[in-house]
Amino acid sequence: MGARCFCPCFDFDDHDHDNRTAQTELDPVLLVSGIGGSILHSKRKKFGFDTRVWVRILLADVEFKKKLWSVYNPQTGYTETLDKDTEIVVPDDDYGLYAIDILDPSWFVKCIHLKEVYQFHDMIDMLVGCGYKKGTTLFGYGYDFRQSNRIDKLMEGLKVKLETAYKASGGRKVNIISHSMGGLLVTCFMSLHNDVFLKYVSKWICIACPFQGAPGCINDSLLTGLQFVEGLESYFSYQGGLCTSWKRQLVECPSIYEMLANPKFDWKELPEIQVWRKHSKDGETSVDLESYGPIESIPLFEEALKHNELSYDGKTVALPFNFSVLRWAAETRQVLNNAKLPDGVCFYNIYGTSFDTPFDVCYGSKTSPIEDLSEICHSMPQYSYVDGDETVPAESAKADGFAAVERVAIAARHRELLRDKTVFQHIQRWLGVEQRVSIHSKTSRVADASSK
Repeated sequence: MGARCFCPCFDFDDHDHDNRTAQTELDPVLLVSGIGGSILHSKRKKFGFDTRVWVRILLADVEFKKKLWSVYNPQTGYTETLDKDTEIVVPDDDYGLYAIDILDPSWFVKCIHLKEVYQFHDMIDMLVGCGYKKGTTLFGYGYDFRQSNRIDKLMEGLKVKLETAYKASGGRKVNIISHSMGGLLVTCFMSLHNDVFLKYVSKWICIACPFQGAPGCINDSLLTGLQFVEGLESYFSYQGGLCTSWKRQLVECPSIYEMLANPKFDWKELPEIQVWRKHSKDGETSVDLESYGPIESIPLFEEALKHNELSYDGKTVALPFNFSVLRWAAETRQVLNNAKLPDGVCFYNIYGTSFDTPFDVCYGSKTSPIEDLSEICHSMPQYSYVDGDETVPAESAKADGFAAVERVAIAARHRELLRDKTVFQHIQRWLGVEQRVSIHSKTSRVADASSK
């Protein structure tokens, strides 16, 4: 064996597979990312040049505004770039794993080992260490996470990935591991293509999925844009306002609307948007705390976002609350509600607990109330919290509605679940790649599989 190369900026693996399980004995695994969890490239249609626009730590806001400004097209159902000479694509290198591994694979990020952009990296390493081989038994599916979870392009892309993994492994059924919104994408596929799902899928391990929505984070994402970059915000904000760029764009992203609170779900307490509101009448002023539930909040979004706009190529583009997207998202919610787990497919649900997770969100205060609702977009929110992973409430994440083999609560944050050792132990046990491990540790508990 040649000498190993050591470099402080990069990780090199030198796994010896001789004594591990033979590749032919492993069912293939497909990793499916969530919102913000895939590299996005801007590609010139004429010359084919690619530029990474998400995630990009250096020059983030510059590249975003030049190449990622997009608007929703109600005729096609897609969010489309304003630059007609470019298109947004997801790289498929390394059998789909590159796009969901390290979201900014630049030398700078690798040198400082910026964990916030290390997406599936640790899990990929763990699976390779268990004997999985890229392109034979290990694949990834990244996608344009701004689009609807049921749009044709994403559904067809997932179908192709499942077929590829199935054939590459010699006709063995696929085990899906999804994270966050990736679980909604898989649910939509299962609902719309149930026969194909049954044909290719053996097990589905779902991690931190907002099955019934993520009310606090998504409501505030639409109104102020602050929560979308979750965990990455501090690295982008100094670049000149990427958070502001995202805020203006989120009203054009169907996926965001599809994660609004499910109004038909039987919440323990209905999630609300609250506003301390100043009213003036006949020379008298009053301050009241107004509350808006999932249905009542729609007129609030409309009024608050009436002045939302962006400047592009010397022109002003209005981006108010998008009712076309809302109608599309309502149909997506119906697709999600109608999803059935096929007999013969094993489902496992891992969700995060023990961390304060935004639920209700409040704007203004009794001493500094909101007069015009458009002021909300420039104010700092105050949250009320419930148990969860800091992004998805546990109540939503465990309410999958399927006959789960196990539902397991893990004390970890939303992204940290992808590198949590207890999560890895459960995954290894369910995949049958290591001996059974104790599930009664201080960081996890197994929920009743019959609970909703």
